[in-house]
Amino acid sequence: MTLPFFSPADDPGPSFTGLLRRVNGDPPIVQVDPAFAITHGTTITALRYNDGVVMAGDRRATAGSSIAHRAMEKVHPADRWSGVAIAGAAGFALDMVKLFQLQLEHYEKVEGSVLSLEGKANQLAAMVRQNLPMAMQGLVVIPLFAGYDLRRRQGRIFTYDATGGRYEETDFHADGSGGRDARTAIKLQWTPDLDRATAIELAVQGLYEAADEDSATGGPDAVRGIYPTVATITAEGYEPVPEAEVAERFAALIERKSARGVRR
Repeated sequence: MTLPFFSPADDPGPSFTGLLRRVNGDPPIVQVDPAFAITHGTTITALRYNDGVVMAGDRRATAGSSIAHRAMEKVHPADRWSGVAIAGAAGFALDMVKLFQLQLEHYEKVEGSVLSLEGKANQLAAMVRQNLPMAMQGLVVIPLFAGYDLRRRQGRIFTYDATGGRYEETDFHADGSGGRDARTAIKLQWTPDLDRATAIELAVQGLYEAADEDSATGGPDAVRGIYPTVATITAEGYEPVPEAEVAERFAALIERKSARGVRR
C-alpha cells in the first residue's frame, strides 16, 4: 500500500475522515441480522466541578440479557484536554473513539494548532451523524464528550443524539441504560462549587445508584477488583483517577449506606 499524494491545489484539508473518504470512498452499508447478539456499553456520566470536569463509566458490557464483558473501558482521552465516553453498540463506539483521536491528532499536525473545544465537539457530531445508517438498524452509538476549555478556563460537557445533534450541558449529564438513575442521584447533590474529591464521590454515587436499578450497569466488583473508570480533565490535562482511589470511594459509600441501614 502506498501513501496518497495530493497537489497543492488539491489539498484534502485537516479532516482525517474527509481524507479517508477521498482515498477509500464511502463505507458500504452493512445489513445486520436482528438475531445477532450485539455487545453494548451501558452507563456513562460527566459533571463539572470548580477545576474542570469528572468523567466516569461503569465497566459492564451486555449482549442481550447476558454479560458480554466485565471490564470494558468506556472513558477514553480524546486529546490532552478532552475526553470521550461511550454508550451503545460497543464495536462501533470503540472504532469511533479511535477515529476521533486520530482526527484530532491529524488536525493538530496539519494546522499546527489545537482545535477549539467546540470544534472538537462538532467533529464528533459529524462522526455520530455518519453512523446514522447503522443507527437505523439498531446499532446506535451515543458518546459523551467533555473537556477543559482553555479560552473560557472552565470545564464543558457536550451530549449527542443518534442523528448527530450536539447539545451543551451546563452542569452534568449521564447516558446509557442507567443514565436516568445516575442523573437523578447526581442532580440531588450537585452544586457549582464542588471540589475534586466531592465531584469524584458524586460520580461514583451516580454509577452505584444506576447499578442498583439497572441490570445492564455494572457496580463495583470487589472480588475481581473491577471498578468503574473515572478521570478528571483540568487545565493540567486529562488524568485517570487511580483505581485504588476509586475503590476507596466506593468502600466509603457502601460503609455510609450500611451505617444508615440501606441494603442492596
